[in-house]
Amino acid sequence: MRRGFFCFITAALACEAAPARPAAPAAPSAPAAGSPAGPPVRSPSAPASAGTLTGPAPASVTAMLADVDPARLRADVDRLAGFGTRHTLSDTTSETRGIGAARRWLLAELERAAQTSGRTGELAMTAALDVHRVAPDGKRIDREVEVVNVVAVLPGSLPEARRRRYYVLGHYDSRASDAMDATSDAPGANDDGSGTALVLELARVMATRSFDATLVFMATAGEEQGLVGARKHAEAAKAAGLEIAGVLSNDIVGDPSDPRGGSHRHTIRLFSEGVPATADLAAWQLARQTGAFADAPSRQLARTIADVAALHELAVRPILVFRPDRFLRGGDHTAFNEQGFAAVRFTEVAEDYDRQHQNVRDEGGRAYGDLPAHVDATYLADVARLDAAALAHLANAPSPPGDPKLMAAELTGDTTLRWTASPEPDVAGYEVLRRATSAPTWEYVEDVGAATEATLPRSKDDWLFAVRAYDRDGYRSPAAFPRVARE
Repeated sequence: MRRGFFCFITAALACEAAPARPAAPAAPSAPAAGSPAGPPVRSPSAPASAGTLTGPAPASVTAMLADVDPARLRADVDRLAGFGTRHTLSDTTSETRGIGAARRWLLAELERAAQTSGRTGELAMTAALDVHRVAPDGKRIDREVEVVNVVAVLPGSLPEARRRRYYVLGHYDSRASDAMDATSDAPGANDDGSGTALVLELARVMATRSFDATLVFMATAGEEQGLVGARKHAEAAKAAGLEIAGVLSNDIVGDPSDPRGGSHRHTIRLFSEGVPATADLAAWQLARQTGAFADAPSRQLARTIADVAALHELAVRPILVFRPDRFLRGGDHTAFNEQGFAAVRFTEVAEDYDRQHQNVRDEGGRAYGDLPAHVDATYLADVARLDAAALAHLANAPSPPGDPKLMAAELTGDTTLRWTASPEPDVAGYEVLRRATSAPTWEYVEDVGAATEATLPRSKDDWLFAVRAYDRDGYRSPAAFPRVARE
């Protein structure tokens, strides 16, 4: 067992230094059997009403989704709730109660998943504690404490893609009505036992498979005390120069019921920022000029997830919410946004606030508390399949094209885009995406082959554009939104 973020970073940099495998042939080949089709065969004037991905869903991903087990998810939620409380300031010495017992169990489960991976050496999946010593902050940390994330890493199999890292995370800490109450029962079954159980299940299912880019499965602590564990991890990752290409945070994802009646069995909200949290004044001024208030990398990540869900015809599909998060609440994805990383949040459609941040009790004939009985394991399994499909597509796809530019040096009715090639050896070509300035998602796709420049007979005044890469198996990168270039 390795301890601390230093070990995590050391392992990360070591696996990025692996010798390159032989380059693939430069000429594009036909899509592999069972893989999504190559560039979509679509008229330039035909909208992508059902998403921008076409062709059959990859058989390997479909088979993986079938391995997600609702019974295991049910057992994991029950086990997490059984620790009584997982408050960040709770007991760390007991073997049965408190956050210390919970994190030791989580580490053991991730280590068990790593042992099933069948991969050796630098490509083997590993599990470790990511430890941060945190001083009192005058808010929700009233004494020095170790905030400990539990992390498993599955290195990518393609040297040119291994540096890219895609995270799936949930926070394993919980709280009662009083944010500083570290002793009362706080089962946290849905908030966020559901997200933590999802992370464990994806680690088990995906550990036995191979992906081009690196996958990271993380259970964070300190979320209820101010996103502490996620912030410490994201800050350290930024300082170490890690390339975190996308973060999928699952927080309150296990209950499809609506407290007003009915169910949202087939949907989940997906929150994303439209302008990066790190945008400076110049970036805001450019967004105002161009109308690009909905095109941060996090927003492109959310659109990609929705496209993957449509391609696979998944039982749970995301409702895109064009906000960073809900009112009066926050989540761990924000900690990654603050460091400039693309990150999104999954949350069920109709939250029941009697079941969040509440002591378990009956009061005036009304039941309060975040209990396992309120988590629907079948729904949670379908949310897990959505995450797993998105991660598989993201990790197997090429990097987005580099430095995309929309040329605006002279008056013309056409639009010219330029970009640099993605580094992966299996890149087969590029697609230009287009949507109306008032449209929330990409509407049109045009294949431009292996070129790194394209001129379209469309006015840049009337449309928003982006470019993405596709590989020989048909996997597509997230869209890269261009900057305006006047040279």
